[in-house]
Amino acid sequence: MRILIVDDESVIADSLAMIFRANGFEPRAVYSGERAIELAPSFEPDVLVSDVFMHGVSGIEVAIYVRQQFPSCRVLLFSGQSGTSDLIHVAKTKGYRFDLLAKPVHPQVLLDYMQEYATQLEVNSATTGIRASY
Repeated sequence: MRILIVDDESVIADSLAMIFRANGFEPRAVYSGERAIELAPSFEPDVLVSDVFMHGVSGIEVAIYVRQQFPSCRVLLFSGQSGTSDLIHVAKTKGYRFDLLAKPVHPQVLLDYMQEYATQLEVNSATTGIRASY
C-alpha cells in the first residue's frame, strides 16, 4: 500500500516513513503541500497522511486535490491546532470527508489505521474478485 506522508516538520514525516516502511508499506515523505501535489500523480497514493497546518498549501487543500485525482485514496489528517475543525467543516460542505487525529499521534495508532484499511481492501477484493494492489 502506497502512503504519501506530508508534514512541514521533516523529522515527523521521515520518522513516519521509516515506521511505515518497517511494517511493509511503501511510504513517501514530503515536506510541503506543494511537493505533495507535484508527487501525487506519479506516486498514486492509496493513503494520504498529512498535517493540516503547513506553510503555503494546507493539508486540507492537498487532501482535496488528492481525492479529486484518486477518489478511492483514504485521507488521514492530523493536527495539534484548534482551528482544524473549522477547516474540516468547510471541506465537508464541499462534499469531502476526511479522518482526523489530534497531534501528537502515537505511531501504533497510525499502524492500526493502515492495517485496518489494508484488511478492508483485501475483503473488498475478495468479494469483487478484483485483486487489491498495494
